[in-house]
Amino acid sequence: MYSGIYAKRHPQKPAFIMAESGEVVTYGDFEARSNRLAWLLRDQGLARDDHYSVFMENNSYYPEACAAGERTGLYYTCINSYLTAEEVAYIVNNSESQILITSEDRREVALAALALCPHVRLCVIVDGPGDGDKIVNLAEAVAAFPDTPVPDESLGGPMLYSSGTTGQPKGILRPGPDEVPDFVTPRTQFLFDLWHYREGMVYLSPAPLYHAAPNTAINLTFRLGGTVIIMERFDPEACLALVEKYKVTHSQLVPTMFSRMLKLPDDVRLAHDVSSLEIAVHAAAPCPVQVKVQMIEWWGPIIHEYYGATEGLGFTACNSEEWLAHSGSVGKVILGDMHILDDDMQPCPRGTPGGVWFKTAGDFEYYNDPERTAASRSEDGVYCTVGDVGYLDDDNYLYLTDRSTFMIVSGGVNIYPQECENLLITHPKVADAAVFGVPNEEMGEEVKAVVQTMPDFPPGEDLAVELIAWCRENLATQKCPRSIDFEDELPRLPTGKLYKRILKDRYWADRKSRIL
Repeated sequence: MYSGIYAKRHPQKPAFIMAESGEVVTYGDFEARSNRLAWLLRDQGLARDDHYSVFMENNSYYPEACAAGERTGLYYTCINSYLTAEEVAYIVNNSESQILITSEDRREVALAALALCPHVRLCVIVDGPGDGDKIVNLAEAVAAFPDTPVPDESLGGPMLYSSGTTGQPKGILRPGPDEVPDFVTPRTQFLFDLWHYREGMVYLSPAPLYHAAPNTAINLTFRLGGTVIIMERFDPEACLALVEKYKVTHSQLVPTMFSRMLKLPDDVRLAHDVSSLEIAVHAAAPCPVQVKVQMIEWWGPIIHEYYGATEGLGFTACNSEEWLAHSGSVGKVILGDMHILDDDMQPCPRGTPGGVWFKTAGDFEYYNDPERTAASRSEDGVYCTVGDVGYLDDDNYLYLTDRSTFMIVSGGVNIYPQECENLLITHPKVADAAVFGVPNEEMGEEVKAVVQTMPDFPPGEDLAVELIAWCRENLATQKCPRSIDFEDELPRLPTGKLYKRILKDRYWADRKSRIL
């Protein structure tokens, strides 16, 4: 997030604006604040390739907490702000973070985590009081430092963790170049070109900044001197109002955000002018075909989709025109060498799902986790995967069907639940849905759906019967839920990813084995 160039050229230009409060941080202020924090990190003894963590909600301190690492050659780990103290402590310890930056809002959880992190030397509260030598207030801690760059500036970057939807999260370490902070990496230039990022752009960030996609997007915007509008939390109507108010040109969203905007009443949804939008990118979770069709009809052919794990194994992408010709696809490979392989590591025929593997993938490892690093690679070390399942069509467009860990095996038949989830979420009475396998003594597993209803539709047996019947009208019977339960709210991250494991574990809690 190197902002130094634009701090000199346009010190009064807004670098970012907080959506709810309207707080404006100019490039001049952003530069000064980032430099002071960088000096603090150096003063605490952190040298190139050392680690620190950031654990807080979206706020006006978040960008500088990351930017200080970008200019000191450090790895910074942004931690999911909804985690428990034990979960936070695991990431802090696993990443070998020496400093924890947090907020007053997350203070209680952060300090409880700190008690489990003996190697953390300093906890910085960005907007709250300190408490002794180890817990300090940000403004007080940096007051004695200059607002100019540290003398040994060096390009740093994030070491982010997987969301942990299938187990303990994994720290994804990708070695960075030993360069100055304003160095433009090939990956950065690739994304500039792909999404038409430009000087003067206005980027709306509706998602949590601890996640890889929004973290990368605001970084790219700062590097081009654009202005970022940071939403403290997503609200569908507020999102549309912000596009109109700030003439937003670029944004990145997730399919659940699309769905929530589409389910607004028409007089609310269509009341805001969104014609300033040039590019709207989405990824992170599969988008139901019907939802995306409606978004393209509403916003026009400006919606771009991509598939690319934080591990950097490869990258697929498609624009609206390509997607309409290959609906349901996540695009064609434009980086990496992708192969769809069966359990014996043999190529799958076109249209047949298999493991998504990449050959000659980018250099990465799961930090302090050699076993899972090895598990991500084929036995001969030629291929890498993150466990996704999909197939290629005749034009080499990729269609994802699921994560292999969520595959349902019922009577010897493999069922990928994503198709049923995508269908259920388009039903007008459904706000969210999860589909997974639960125990069945005869078949091994059977298909279960857990549904969150829209506010005006109470859950109950009649609705469950209606939804099952609707699924059977649109899907093969084996893919449809045998039963439906209801929850007030599903454990979905604001990034769009669903903590399906939490739901699934309830149904398997009394089982010693998941093989029946």
